[in-house]
Amino acid sequence: MHPPALQSSKLPVKTMTHPNIWSAQPRTTAQVKFSDGQVLEGILGSTIEAFIQAGNFPPDPKPMACLVNGQLRELTYHADRDLRVRVLTLADSDGMRVYRRSLSLLLIAVADELFPEAKINVEYGLNFGGLYCEVEGRPPFSEAELGQIETRMHELVTADLPIHKERISIKEAENLFKARGADDKLRLLRARHKPYLTVYNFHHYRDYLHGYMVPSTGYLKTFALVPYSNGFVLRYPRSSRPDELQPLVEYPLLVNIFDEYGEWMTKLGIRDVGALNEVIISGNKLVETILVAEALHEQRIAQIATLLASLHPKVRLVLISGPSSSGKTTFSKRLAIQLLAHGIRPVAIGLDDFIVERNNTPRDEDGDYDYESIEATDTKLFNDTLLRLLAGEEVTLPHYNFFTGGRERGETLSISQEHIIIVEGIHGLNPALVPQIPPDKIFRIYVSALTQLNLDRHNRVATTDTRLLRRIIRDAQTRGYTAKDTINRWPKVRRGEHRWIFPYQENADVMFNSALAYELAVIKPMAEPLLLQIEARKPEHVEAKRLLSFLQWFQPCAPDLVPDNSLLREFIGASILKDYKASI
Repeated sequence: MHPPALQSSKLPVKTMTHPNIWSAQPRTTAQVKFSDGQVLEGILGSTIEAFIQAGNFPPDPKPMACLVNGQLRELTYHADRDLRVRVLTLADSDGMRVYRRSLSLLLIAVADELFPEAKINVEYGLNFGGLYCEVEGRPPFSEAELGQIETRMHELVTADLPIHKERISIKEAENLFKARGADDKLRLLRARHKPYLTVYNFHHYRDYLHGYMVPSTGYLKTFALVPYSNGFVLRYPRSSRPDELQPLVEYPLLVNIFDEYGEWMTKLGIRDVGALNEVIISGNKLVETILVAEALHEQRIAQIATLLASLHPKVRLVLISGPSSSGKTTFSKRLAIQLLAHGIRPVAIGLDDFIVERNNTPRDEDGDYDYESIEATDTKLFNDTLLRLLAGEEVTLPHYNFFTGGRERGETLSISQEHIIIVEGIHGLNPALVPQIPPDKIFRIYVSALTQLNLDRHNRVATTDTRLLRRIIRDAQTRGYTAKDTINRWPKVRRGEHRWIFPYQENADVMFNSALAYELAVIKPMAEPLLLQIEARKPEHVEAKRLLSFLQWFQPCAPDLVPDNSLLREFIGASILKDYKASI
Protein backbone atom coordinates (compact mmCIF):
# COMPACT_ATOMS: atom_id res chain seq x y z
CA MET A 1 0.00 0.00 0.00
CA HIS A 2 1.07 3.54 -0.64
CA PRO A 3 0.51 6.29 1.96
CA PRO A 4 -2.13 8.88 1.08
CA ALA A 5 -0.84 11.90 -0.83
CA LEU A 6 -0.40 15.11 1.14
CA GLN A 7 -2.73 17.89 0.12
CA SER A 8 -0.18 20.71 0.53
CA SER A 9 3.39 21.24 1.75
CA LYS A 10 2.69 24.82 2.85
CA LEU A 11 1.50 25.83 6.28
CA PRO A 12 -1.02 28.65 6.48
CA VAL A 13 0.46 32.03 7.37
CA LYS A 14 -0.69 33.13 10.79
CA THR A 15 -1.32 36.82 11.35
CA MET A 16 0.47 38.23 14.41
CA THR A 17 -2.08 39.47 16.91
CA HIS A 18 -0.05 39.74 20.16
CA PRO A 19 1.09 43.35 20.73
CA ASN A 20 4.45 42.25 22.21
CA ILE A 21 5.41 39.75 19.46
CA TRP A 22 6.28 40.44 15.82
CA SER A 23 8.02 38.78 12.89
CA ALA A 24 11.78 39.29 12.52
CA GLN A 25 14.72 38.38 10.34
CA PRO A 26 17.69 36.41 11.73
CA ARG A 27 20.09 38.81 13.43
CA THR A 28 23.61 39.36 12.16
CA THR A 29 24.76 41.04 15.37
CA ALA A 30 25.30 40.10 19.00
CA GLN A 31 24.86 42.23 22.08
CA VAL A 32 27.37 42.05 24.91
CA LYS A 33 26.19 43.28 28.30
CA PHE A 34 29.15 44.04 30.56
CA SER A 35 28.98 43.83 34.35
CA ASP A 36 29.53 47.61 34.64
CA GLY A 37 26.29 48.24 32.73
CA GLN A 38 27.73 48.91 29.26
CA VAL A 39 25.84 47.24 26.42
CA LEU A 40 27.61 46.98 23.06
CA GLU A 41 26.46 45.46 19.80
CA GLY A 42 28.67 44.09 17.07
CA ILE A 43 28.87 41.69 14.15
CA LEU A 44 28.37 38.03 15.08
CA GLY A 45 31.74 36.36 15.64
CA SER A 46 33.49 39.47 16.94
CA THR A 47 35.90 38.76 19.78
CA ILE A 48 35.38 39.90 23.35
CA GLU A 49 38.68 41.74 22.97
CA ALA A 50 37.16 43.82 20.14
CA PHE A 51 34.13 44.68 22.26
CA ILE A 52 36.37 45.77 25.14
CA GLN A 53 38.49 47.91 22.81
CA ALA A 54 35.32 49.59 21.56
CA GLY A 55 33.93 50.15 25.05
CA ASN A 56 34.64 52.66 27.75
CA PHE A 57 37.04 50.76 30.01
CA PRO A 58 39.96 52.13 32.04
CA PRO A 59 43.35 51.36 30.45
CA ASP A 60 44.73 50.00 33.72
CA PRO A 61 44.67 47.43 35.09
CA LYS A 62 44.67 45.81 31.68
CA PRO A 63 42.07 43.10 30.92
CA MET A 64 43.48 39.56 30.86
CA ALA A 65 40.45 37.30 30.47
CA CYS A 66 36.69 37.38 31.03
CA LEU A 67 33.74 35.58 32.47
CA VAL A 68 31.21 34.87 29.72
CA ASN A 69 27.82 33.85 31.07
CA GLY A 70 29.65 32.76 34.22
CA GLN A 71 32.33 30.71 32.43
CA LEU A 72 36.02 31.65 32.28
CA ARG A 73 37.02 32.48 28.70
CA GLU A 74 39.93 34.02 26.83
CA LEU A 75 39.59 37.49 25.32
CA THR A 76 39.70 35.83 21.89
CA TYR A 77 36.32 34.19 22.62
CA HIS A 78 33.84 34.94 19.81
CA ALA A 79 30.42 36.42 20.47
CA ASP A 80 28.14 34.17 18.41
CA ARG A 81 25.08 35.20 20.46
CA ASP A 82 24.09 37.74 23.11
CA LEU A 83 26.40 37.45 26.11
CA ARG A 84 26.89 38.65 29.66
CA VAL A 85 30.54 39.49 30.26
CA ARG A 86 32.64 40.43 33.25
CA VAL A 87 36.15 41.63 32.43
CA LEU A 88 38.97 40.10 34.50
CA THR A 89 42.12 42.16 35.05
CA LEU A 90 45.40 41.72 36.91
CA ALA A 91 43.46 42.64 40.04
CA ASP A 92 41.53 39.35 39.76
CA SER A 93 43.08 36.00 40.69
CA ASP A 94 42.04 34.37 37.40
CA GLY A 95 43.35 37.34 35.44
CA MET A 96 46.65 37.14 37.30
CA ARG A 97 46.96 33.42 36.50
CA VAL A 98 46.50 34.17 32.80
CA TYR A 99 49.18 36.88 32.99
CA ARG A 100 51.68 34.64 34.81
CA ARG A 101 51.11 31.76 32.42
CA SER A 102 51.45 33.95 29.31
CA LEU A 103 54.60 35.54 30.74
CA SER A 104 56.04 32.06 31.31
CA LEU A 105 55.37 31.17 27.67
CA LEU A 106 57.15 34.34 26.56
CA LEU A 107 60.15 33.54 28.77
CA ILE A 108 60.39 29.91 27.60
CA ALA A 109 60.11 30.88 23.93
CA VAL A 110 62.81 33.57 24.17
CA ALA A 111 65.16 31.28 26.13
CA ASP A 112 64.66 28.64 23.43
CA GLU A 113 65.49 31.21 20.75
CA LEU A 114 68.63 32.63 22.40
CA PHE A 115 69.89 29.56 24.26
CA PRO A 116 68.44 26.48 22.52
CA GLU A 117 70.47 24.10 24.69
CA ALA A 118 68.81 25.41 27.86
CA LYS A 119 65.79 23.73 29.46
CA ILE A 120 63.78 26.08 31.67
CA ASN A 121 62.19 24.63 34.81
CA VAL A 122 59.41 26.78 36.30
CA GLU A 123 59.70 25.59 39.88
CA TYR A 124 57.55 27.55 42.35
CA GLY A 125 56.02 30.92 43.22
CA LEU A 126 57.35 33.52 45.66
CA ASN A 127 55.11 35.77 47.76
CA PHE A 128 56.53 39.07 46.52
CA GLY A 129 55.38 38.23 42.98
CA GLY A 130 57.78 35.96 41.20
CA LEU A 131 58.29 32.53 39.64
CA TYR A 132 61.52 30.86 40.68
CA CYS A 133 63.09 29.11 37.69
CA GLU A 134 66.18 27.00 37.11
CA VAL A 135 67.95 26.00 33.93
CA GLU A 136 69.21 22.57 32.90
CA GLY A 137 71.49 21.60 30.02
CA ARG A 138 73.94 24.42 30.68
CA PRO A 139 75.31 26.52 33.59
CA PRO A 140 72.91 28.96 35.32
CA PHE A 141 72.24 32.14 33.36
CA SER A 142 74.54 35.01 34.26
CA GLU A 143 73.11 38.42 35.07
CA ALA A 144 74.17 39.59 31.59
CA GLU A 145 72.42 36.64 29.93
CA LEU A 146 69.25 37.30 31.94
CA GLY A 147 69.45 40.91 30.75
CA GLN A 148 69.70 39.66 27.17
CA ILE A 149 66.62 37.46 27.62
CA GLU A 150 64.66 40.26 29.28
CA THR A 151 65.54 42.73 26.51
CA ARG A 152 64.36 40.29 23.86
CA MET A 153 61.14 39.66 25.79
CA HIS A 154 60.44 43.41 25.86
CA GLU A 155 61.10 43.58 22.11
CA LEU A 156 58.47 40.90 21.48
CA VAL A 157 56.05 42.71 23.80
CA THR A 158 56.53 45.90 21.79
CA ALA A 159 55.95 43.92 18.57
CA ASP A 160 52.58 42.78 20.02
CA LEU A 161 52.74 39.35 18.38
CA PRO A 162 49.52 37.32 18.38
CA ILE A 163 49.40 34.17 20.54
CA HIS A 164 47.48 31.51 18.64
CA LYS A 165 45.67 28.56 20.18
CA GLU A 166 45.37 25.32 18.27
CA ARG A 167 44.24 21.78 18.87
CA ILE A 168 46.58 19.06 17.71
CA SER A 169 46.26 15.30 17.83
CA ILE A 170 48.03 13.37 20.57
CA LYS A 171 50.27 11.83 17.91
CA GLU A 172 51.30 15.27 16.67
CA ALA A 173 51.90 16.39 20.25
CA GLU A 174 54.10 13.36 20.86
CA ASN A 175 56.13 14.14 17.74
CA LEU A 176 56.49 17.79 18.83
CA PHE A 177 57.76 16.93 22.29
CA LYS A 178 59.90 14.01 21.13
CA ALA A 179 61.74 16.30 18.70
CA ARG A 180 62.34 18.75 21.57
CA GLY A 181 63.51 16.05 23.98
CA ALA A 182 60.68 16.94 26.37
CA ASP A 183 60.41 13.58 28.16
CA ASP A 184 58.42 15.21 30.97
CA LYS A 185 55.61 16.16 28.59
CA LEU A 186 55.71 12.76 26.89
CA ARG A 187 55.21 11.10 30.28
CA LEU A 188 52.35 13.46 31.05
CA LEU A 189 50.60 12.70 27.75
CA ARG A 190 50.22 9.03 28.75
CA ALA A 191 47.52 10.16 31.19
CA ARG A 192 45.64 12.12 28.51
CA HIS A 193 42.17 10.71 27.87
CA LYS A 194 41.10 13.21 25.21
CA PRO A 195 42.24 12.60 21.60
CA TYR A 196 43.74 16.10 21.30
CA LEU A 197 45.93 18.59 23.13
CA THR A 198 45.58 22.37 23.13
CA VAL A 199 48.89 24.12 22.45
CA TYR A 200 49.83 27.77 22.03
CA ASN A 201 51.87 29.08 19.14
CA PHE A 202 53.70 32.37 18.70
CA HIS A 203 56.95 33.50 17.13
CA HIS A 204 57.64 30.02 15.70
CA TYR A 205 57.38 28.38 19.14
CA ARG A 206 54.70 25.88 20.19
CA ASP A 207 54.16 24.49 23.66
CA TYR A 208 51.57 23.17 26.08
CA LEU A 209 50.89 25.36 29.08
CA HIS A 210 47.93 24.34 31.20
CA GLY A 211 45.26 27.06 31.05
CA TYR A 212 44.31 30.18 29.11
CA MET A 213 46.52 32.88 27.57
CA VAL A 214 46.30 36.56 26.64
CA PRO A 215 45.61 37.33 22.94
CA SER A 216 49.06 38.78 22.20
CA THR A 217 52.41 39.66 23.71
CA GLY A 218 51.46 43.33 23.97
CA TYR A 219 49.51 42.52 27.16
CA LEU A 220 52.71 41.52 29.01
CA LYS A 221 54.30 44.85 29.85
CA THR A 222 55.35 44.52 33.50
CA PHE A 223 58.07 41.99 34.40
CA ALA A 224 61.77 41.58 35.17
CA LEU A 225 64.38 38.82 35.40
CA VAL A 226 66.81 38.72 38.33
CA PRO A 227 69.31 36.11 39.60
CA TYR A 228 68.06 34.28 42.69
CA SER A 229 69.66 31.42 44.63
CA ASN A 230 70.76 28.77 42.10
CA GLY A 231 68.50 30.09 39.37
CA PHE A 232 66.52 33.22 38.64
CA VAL A 233 63.14 34.83 39.28
CA LEU A 234 60.63 35.96 36.70
CA ARG A 235 59.06 38.91 38.53
CA TYR A 236 55.48 40.05 37.94
CA PRO A 237 53.08 42.43 39.73
CA ARG A 238 50.75 41.27 42.51
CA SER A 239 46.96 41.53 42.29
CA SER A 240 46.94 44.11 45.08
CA ARG A 241 49.21 46.42 43.03
CA PRO A 242 48.79 45.32 39.43
CA ASP A 243 50.82 48.10 37.86
CA GLU A 244 54.13 47.70 39.66
CA LEU A 245 56.67 45.10 40.74
CA GLN A 246 57.00 44.51 44.46
CA PRO A 247 60.43 44.70 46.17
CA LEU A 248 62.54 41.59 45.93
CA VAL A 249 62.61 39.59 49.19
CA GLU A 250 65.19 36.97 50.15
CA TYR A 251 63.73 33.74 51.58
CA PRO A 252 66.75 31.65 52.65
CA LEU A 253 64.75 29.19 54.78
CA LEU A 254 62.19 28.71 52.03
CA VAL A 255 64.86 28.15 49.39
CA ASN A 256 66.46 25.51 51.62
CA ILE A 257 63.12 23.72 51.86
CA PHE A 258 62.80 23.62 48.09
CA ASP A 259 66.33 22.31 47.77
CA GLU A 260 65.49 19.63 50.32
CA TYR A 261 62.33 18.72 48.41
CA GLY A 262 64.38 18.30 45.23
CA GLU A 263 66.59 15.85 47.11
CA TRP A 264 63.51 13.99 48.31
CA MET A 265 62.19 13.68 44.78
CA THR A 266 65.55 12.36 43.62
CA LYS A 267 65.40 9.68 46.31
CA LEU A 268 61.88 8.77 45.20
CA GLY A 269 62.85 8.81 41.53
CA ILE A 270 59.87 11.11 40.81
CA ARG A 271 60.40 14.54 39.26
CA ASP A 272 56.96 15.26 37.78
CA VAL A 273 53.36 14.06 37.66
CA GLY A 274 54.04 11.88 34.61
CA ALA A 275 56.63 9.92 36.60
CA LEU A 276 54.18 9.54 39.51
CA ASN A 277 51.50 8.30 37.12
CA GLU A 278 53.88 5.64 35.80
CA VAL A 279 54.44 4.40 39.35
CA ILE A 280 50.69 4.27 40.03
CA ILE A 281 49.86 2.53 36.75
CA SER A 282 52.58 -0.11 37.09
CA GLY A 283 51.83 -0.66 40.78
CA ASN A 284 55.27 -2.17 41.32
CA LYS A 285 56.77 0.70 43.34
CA LEU A 286 53.62 2.45 44.58
CA VAL A 287 53.68 1.16 48.17
CA GLU A 288 57.42 1.75 48.34
CA THR A 289 57.00 5.33 47.05
CA ILE A 290 54.33 6.07 49.67
CA LEU A 291 56.37 4.57 52.49
CA VAL A 292 59.55 6.40 51.51
CA ALA A 293 57.66 9.71 51.23
CA GLU A 294 56.23 9.13 54.72
CA ALA A 295 59.65 8.10 56.04
CA LEU A 296 61.13 11.37 54.78
CA HIS A 297 58.45 13.22 56.75
CA GLU A 298 59.18 11.21 59.88
CA GLN A 299 62.92 11.69 59.42
CA ARG A 300 62.49 15.48 59.26
CA ILE A 301 60.20 15.55 62.33
CA ALA A 302 62.74 13.45 64.22
CA GLN A 303 65.51 15.89 63.25
CA ILE A 304 63.47 18.82 64.60
CA ALA A 305 62.76 16.91 67.84
CA THR A 306 66.46 16.08 68.25
CA LEU A 307 67.33 19.76 67.80
CA LEU A 308 64.72 20.74 70.40
CA ALA A 309 66.06 18.12 72.80
CA SER A 310 69.51 19.65 72.49
CA LEU A 311 68.08 23.09 73.35
CA HIS A 312 65.90 21.90 76.24
CA PRO A 313 65.49 22.88 79.09
CA LYS A 314 66.59 26.36 78.04
CA VAL A 315 63.90 26.33 75.35
CA ARG A 316 60.52 25.81 77.03
CA LEU A 317 58.05 27.09 74.41
CA VAL A 318 57.49 25.79 70.86
CA LEU A 319 55.33 27.97 68.61
CA ILE A 320 53.98 26.29 65.46
CA SER A 321 52.46 28.39 62.70
CA GLY A 322 51.46 28.08 59.07
CA PRO A 323 48.61 28.75 56.66
CA SER A 324 45.30 26.90 56.46
CA SER A 325 45.34 23.16 55.72
CA SER A 326 49.06 22.81 56.20
CA GLY A 327 48.75 19.86 58.57
CA LYS A 328 49.85 21.77 61.68
CA THR A 329 47.71 19.66 64.01
CA THR A 330 49.11 16.30 62.93
CA PHE A 331 52.62 17.71 62.77
CA SER A 332 52.41 18.98 66.37
CA LYS A 333 51.19 15.56 67.59
CA ARG A 334 53.92 13.68 65.75
CA LEU A 335 56.48 16.13 67.10
CA ALA A 336 55.13 15.53 70.62
CA ILE A 337 55.63 11.79 70.21
CA GLN A 338 59.20 12.31 69.03
CA LEU A 339 59.87 14.57 72.03
CA LEU A 340 58.55 11.86 74.37
CA ALA A 341 61.08 9.51 72.80
CA HIS A 342 63.74 11.99 74.01
CA GLY A 343 62.30 12.00 77.52
CA ILE A 344 60.75 15.46 77.14
CA ARG A 345 57.10 15.79 78.19
CA PRO A 346 55.10 18.04 75.81
CA VAL A 347 52.09 20.07 76.91
CA ALA A 348 49.75 21.38 74.20
CA ILE A 349 47.98 24.72 74.70
CA GLY A 350 45.38 25.96 72.21
CA LEU A 351 45.80 29.55 71.07
CA ASP A 352 42.11 29.64 70.07
CA ASP A 353 41.16 29.50 73.76
CA PHE A 354 42.71 32.94 74.24
CA ILE A 355 40.34 34.70 71.81
CA VAL A 356 38.83 37.85 73.30
CA GLU A 357 35.15 38.04 74.21
CA ARG A 358 32.97 38.35 71.12
CA ASN A 359 31.93 41.94 71.82
CA ASN A 360 35.65 42.85 71.70
CA THR A 361 36.44 40.84 68.58
CA PRO A 362 37.57 43.03 65.64
CA ARG A 363 35.69 42.92 62.36
CA ASP A 364 37.08 42.65 58.84
CA GLU A 365 36.33 44.83 55.81
CA ASP A 366 33.10 42.89 55.21
CA GLY A 367 31.85 43.48 58.75
CA ASP A 368 32.39 39.84 59.83
CA TYR A 369 34.24 38.83 62.99
CA ASP A 370 37.95 38.69 62.15
CA TYR A 371 39.26 35.81 64.26
CA GLU A 372 42.50 35.78 62.27
CA SER A 373 43.56 39.26 63.40
CA ILE A 374 46.10 39.25 66.22
CA GLU A 375 43.79 41.75 67.93
CA ALA A 376 41.32 38.88 68.31
CA THR A 377 43.79 37.19 70.68
CA ASP A 378 44.10 38.27 74.30
CA THR A 379 47.89 38.49 74.12
CA LYS A 380 48.18 39.90 77.67
CA LEU A 381 46.36 36.92 79.18
CA PHE A 382 48.32 34.55 76.94
CA ASN A 383 51.69 35.96 78.04
CA ASP A 384 50.68 36.05 81.72
CA THR A 385 49.57 32.41 81.51
CA LEU A 386 52.80 31.28 79.87
CA LEU A 387 54.99 33.16 82.36
CA ARG A 388 53.16 31.63 85.33
CA LEU A 389 53.41 28.13 83.84
CA LEU A 390 57.12 28.54 83.14
CA ALA A 391 57.57 29.71 86.74
CA GLY A 392 56.05 26.45 87.98
CA GLU A 393 52.73 27.92 89.14
CA GLU A 394 49.39 26.13 88.89
CA VAL A 395 47.26 27.80 86.23
CA THR A 396 43.63 27.46 85.14
CA LEU A 397 43.52 27.81 81.38
CA PRO A 398 40.67 29.64 79.61
CA HIS A 399 38.35 27.88 77.19
CA TYR A 400 36.71 29.88 74.40
CA ASN A 401 33.15 28.89 73.50
CA PHE A 402 32.67 29.63 69.79
CA PHE A 403 28.90 29.21 70.10
CA THR A 404 28.37 31.77 72.87
CA GLY A 405 31.42 33.92 72.10
CA GLY A 406 32.33 33.86 75.77
CA ARG A 407 35.25 32.66 77.85
CA GLU A 408 34.85 29.68 80.19
CA ARG A 409 37.08 27.86 82.68
CA GLY A 410 39.35 25.26 81.15
CA GLU A 411 41.65 22.66 82.71
CA THR A 412 43.98 23.42 85.58
CA LEU A 413 47.63 22.38 85.28
CA SER A 414 51.19 22.98 86.30
CA ILE A 415 54.40 21.89 84.63
CA SER A 416 57.95 21.00 85.62
CA GLN A 417 61.35 21.49 84.05
CA GLU A 418 60.78 18.22 82.16
CA HIS A 419 57.92 19.77 80.22
CA ILE A 420 57.93 21.81 77.03
CA ILE A 421 54.89 23.84 75.95
CA ILE A 422 53.65 23.42 72.37
CA VAL A 423 51.33 26.10 70.96
CA GLU A 424 49.84 25.81 67.49
CA GLY A 425 48.28 28.92 65.91
CA ILE A 426 48.51 31.32 62.99
CA HIS A 427 50.36 34.02 64.97
CA GLY A 428 53.15 31.78 66.24
CA LEU A 429 55.83 33.58 64.20
CA ASN A 430 54.57 37.09 64.93
CA PRO A 431 56.77 38.76 67.60
CA ALA A 432 53.71 40.64 68.85
CA LEU A 433 52.21 37.38 70.18
CA VAL A 434 54.73 36.81 73.00
CA PRO A 435 56.56 40.09 73.69
CA GLN A 436 56.99 39.22 77.39
CA ILE A 437 58.60 35.79 76.90
CA PRO A 438 62.42 35.81 76.72
CA PRO A 439 63.41 35.03 73.11
CA ASP A 440 65.93 32.37 74.15
CA LYS A 441 63.10 30.30 75.63
CA ILE A 442 61.17 30.19 72.31
CA PHE A 443 61.55 27.89 69.29
CA ARG A 444 59.43 28.70 66.23
CA ILE A 445 58.38 26.24 63.50
CA TYR A 446 56.72 27.13 60.21
CA VAL A 447 54.60 24.33 58.69
CA SER A 448 53.14 24.47 55.19
CA ALA A 449 52.72 22.48 52.01
CA LEU A 450 55.64 24.42 50.63
CA THR A 451 56.20 22.42 47.47
CA GLN A 452 54.25 20.30 45.06
CA LEU A 453 54.97 17.89 42.26
CA ASN A 454 54.62 19.89 39.04
CA LEU A 455 52.90 18.61 35.91
CA ASP A 456 56.08 19.08 33.87
CA ARG A 457 58.97 21.55 33.51
CA HIS A 458 56.72 24.42 32.45
CA ASN A 459 53.46 23.69 34.29
CA ARG A 460 53.66 24.07 38.03
CA VAL A 461 50.98 23.03 40.50
CA ALA A 462 50.44 25.82 43.04
CA THR A 463 50.78 24.67 46.63
CA THR A 464 47.82 26.94 47.41
CA ASP A 465 45.68 24.63 45.26
CA THR A 466 46.91 21.60 47.20
CA ARG A 467 45.90 23.25 50.48
CA LEU A 468 42.50 24.23 49.06
CA LEU A 469 41.83 20.64 47.93
CA ARG A 470 42.89 19.34 51.34
CA ARG A 471 40.45 21.74 52.98
CA ILE A 472 37.59 20.86 50.62
CA ILE A 473 37.69 17.16 51.49
CA ARG A 474 38.29 17.78 55.21
CA ASP A 475 35.46 20.32 55.46
CA ALA A 476 33.10 17.89 53.72
CA GLN A 477 33.98 15.07 56.13
CA THR A 478 34.23 16.89 59.45
CA ARG A 479 32.26 20.13 59.15
CA GLY A 480 29.47 19.30 56.72
CA TYR A 481 30.53 22.05 54.29
CA THR A 482 30.08 21.65 50.56
CA ALA A 483 32.92 22.35 48.13
CA LYS A 484 30.99 25.49 47.18
CA ASP A 485 31.07 26.66 50.83
CA THR A 486 34.82 26.08 51.14
CA ILE A 487 35.68 27.77 47.84
CA ASN A 488 33.48 30.72 48.80
CA ARG A 489 35.39 31.21 52.07
CA TRP A 490 38.85 30.66 50.56
CA PRO A 491 39.58 34.25 49.38
CA LYS A 492 39.02 35.55 52.90
CA VAL A 493 41.29 32.83 54.30
CA ARG A 494 43.96 33.80 51.78
CA ARG A 495 43.70 37.49 52.72
CA GLY A 496 44.31 36.57 56.34
CA GLU A 497 47.35 34.47 55.40
CA HIS A 498 48.92 37.29 53.43
CA ARG A 499 48.29 39.68 56.30
CA TRP A 500 49.13 37.61 59.37
CA ILE A 501 51.26 34.60 58.35
CA PHE A 502 53.42 34.99 55.24
CA PRO A 503 55.16 38.23 56.35
CA TYR A 504 56.58 36.39 59.37
CA GLN A 505 57.53 33.02 57.85
CA GLU A 506 61.26 33.76 57.83
CA ASN A 507 61.12 34.33 61.62
CA ALA A 508 60.98 30.54 61.98
CA ASP A 509 63.89 28.61 63.43
CA VAL A 510 63.01 25.70 61.16
CA MET A 511 60.47 25.00 58.41
CA PHE A 512 58.62 21.75 57.80
CA ASN A 513 57.33 20.94 54.33
CA SER A 514 54.08 19.03 54.81
CA ALA A 515 53.58 18.21 51.11
CA LEU A 516 53.65 14.57 50.06
CA ALA A 517 54.64 13.71 46.49
CA TYR A 518 51.76 11.28 46.04
CA GLU A 519 48.98 13.14 47.84
CA LEU A 520 47.06 14.66 44.91
CA ALA A 521 46.68 11.17 43.45
CA VAL A 522 44.86 10.21 46.68
CA ILE A 523 42.94 13.47 46.92
CA LYS A 524 41.72 13.33 43.30
CA PRO A 525 38.98 10.62 43.63
CA MET A 526 37.78 12.21 46.87
CA ALA A 527 37.70 15.81 45.62
CA GLU A 528 36.25 15.30 42.14
CA PRO A 529 32.71 14.25 43.24
CA LEU A 530 32.56 17.23 45.62
CA LEU A 531 33.67 19.69 42.94
CA LEU A 532 31.26 18.26 40.37
CA GLN A 533 28.32 19.04 42.68
CA ILE A 534 28.78 22.80 42.18
CA GLU A 535 26.18 24.11 39.73
CA ALA A 536 27.43 25.62 36.47
CA ARG A 537 25.92 29.07 37.06
CA LYS A 538 27.36 29.53 40.56
CA PRO A 539 30.41 31.84 40.95
CA GLU A 540 32.35 29.03 42.64
CA HIS A 541 31.98 26.84 39.54
CA VAL A 542 34.82 28.67 37.78
CA GLU A 543 37.26 27.70 40.54
CA ALA A 544 35.89 24.15 40.70
CA LYS A 545 36.34 23.73 36.96
CA ARG A 546 39.93 24.97 37.19
CA LEU A 547 40.75 22.48 39.95
CA LEU A 548 39.09 19.63 38.06
CA SER A 549 41.06 20.57 34.96
CA PHE A 550 44.49 20.04 36.49
CA LEU A 551 43.38 17.00 38.53
CA GLN A 552 42.65 15.25 35.24
CA TRP A 553 46.40 14.77 34.77
CA PHE A 554 46.72 12.62 37.92
CA GLN A 555 46.12 8.89 38.01
CA PRO A 556 44.03 8.06 41.11
CA CYS A 557 45.50 6.25 44.11
CA ALA A 558 43.45 4.34 46.69
CA PRO A 559 43.38 6.07 50.12
CA ASP A 560 43.70 2.75 51.99
CA LEU A 561 47.40 2.73 51.07
CA VAL A 562 48.02 5.84 53.19
CA PRO A 563 49.52 5.01 56.63
CA ASP A 564 47.19 5.77 59.55
CA ASN A 565 49.61 8.27 61.13
CA SER A 566 50.22 10.13 57.87
CA LEU A 567 49.79 13.88 57.86
CA LEU A 568 47.47 13.35 54.90
CA ARG A 569 45.06 11.48 57.21
CA GLU A 570 44.23 14.82 58.86
CA PHE A 571 42.32 15.63 55.67
CA ILE A 572 41.15 12.30 54.23
CA GLY A 573 40.13 10.85 57.61
CA ALA A 574 40.89 7.74 59.70
CA SER A 575 43.94 9.23 61.44
CA ILE A 576 45.20 7.27 64.42
CA LEU A 577 46.26 10.63 65.88
CA LYS A 578 42.82 12.25 65.67
CA ASP A 579 42.09 12.03 69.40
CA TYR A 580 45.66 11.73 70.61
CA LYS A 581 46.83 14.12 73.31
CA ALA A 582 50.11 13.79 75.18
CA SER A 583 49.48 13.09 78.85
CA ILE A 584 50.75 15.60 81.38
